[in-house]
Amino acid sequence: MNNDNKIKHLEMVQDVIKRMASNSFILKGWAVTLVAGIMALAEKDTDKKYFLVAYIPIIIFWLLDSYYLLQERLYRKLYKKVCSTEEKDIDFSLSATKKDFGGGRNTFFACFVSICMLK
Repeated sequence: MNNDNKIKHLEMVQDVIKRMASNSFILKGWAVTLVAGIMALAEKDTDKKYFLVAYIPIIIFWLLDSYYLLQERLYRKLYKKVCSTEEKDIDFSLSATKKDFGGGRNTFFACFVSICMLK
């Protein structure tokens, strides 16, 4: 039995998952760099308000990282769906919406408070 279409579709979905994980990693690196820079400025100057400004990018990057984690989880569900799809039914769709795969762990709030986001 020839599963070329299924394998190609799975590779496409896997590439999207890798991109989401890569984006998440890059965001964390930017967050650390930006917050470290703000903290260095707060140490240098006598005005300690810079320390409070550091919380703004932390929250923004946390929200963005949560979004990428949600997208990654949705595409993992799509990957599982493609795995269980028959070869003749492969349509090469990359649509992984909350409507189709949402609920449970696949909500923005669940991603926002997940263990990996708190590390």
